[in-house]
Amino acid sequence: GASVLLLRACLVLLAFPIYLLSFLGMWEPFCRKVFFPFILDKISTVHDKKSKKHKVELFHNLADFRSPSGELRLLEIGTGSGSNFQFYPAGCKVTCTDINPHFQENLSKNMKKNQHLHYEQFLVAAGEDLHQVPSGSVDVVVCTLVLCSVQSVSSTLREVLRVLRPGGAFYFLEHVAAEHSSWKYFWQQVCYPTWKLIFAGCCLERELWKNLEEAKFSELKVQHIRLALPWTPIEPHIMGYGVK
Repeated sequence: GASVLLLRACLVLLAFPIYLLSFLGMWEPFCRKVFFPFILDKISTVHDKKSKKHKVELFHNLADFRSPSGELRLLEIGTGSGSNFQFYPAGCKVTCTDINPHFQENLSKNMKKNQHLHYEQFLVAAGEDLHQVPSGSVDVVVCTLVLCSVQSVSSTLREVLRVLRPGGAFYFLEHVAAEHSSWKYFWQQVCYPTWKLIFAGCCLERELWKNLEEAKFSELKVQHIRLALPWTPIEPHIMGYGVK
């Protein structure tokens, strides 16, 4: 515990200008508009390369959840720059949501690259409040690297279940807390406060599989995998899907 606190203090000193900007109310708007879209694009490029085979495996059965009419209506929470579009089946009707509206440039590029999809609308919305989406109106909800930064995981999952039609599915791929006895978890504890400040509320220590188990899915498939991002405390991930 003492070692964690000492190393946390060292990180605070190293990141002092950011803490000062945050205190003055200047960091959050700059992070949301400039820094986070820029850095997330760079991180996503690395993460997408490492996770591609896992995403191919994860999304391979998306078409199984088409509605009786044959349509596949998909809602993505935290779309960001749209790196998942390439994995969605042709003809899929996609509604994009994100709490941050400043990803439009890279999002537009990925839309142009993936014209096999029909893009319905872009909603500025938090995962905990999808009131703009009618209940039972979508076949699939997708969420990748988003549950780490929502204000409330349980509220987000309640919204997921609300907007899904009966028999619809929620697909996820998220980084999670490491084993408590591991060095990776030690560094997650050290980095946690500064990491959360710099990366727009991203939490390193969430045990998201527990939240998923507590949600009221009729069927839940969770797989623990490892995707190491160089020079970061992120490695353990979970992926899978839950059926309403």
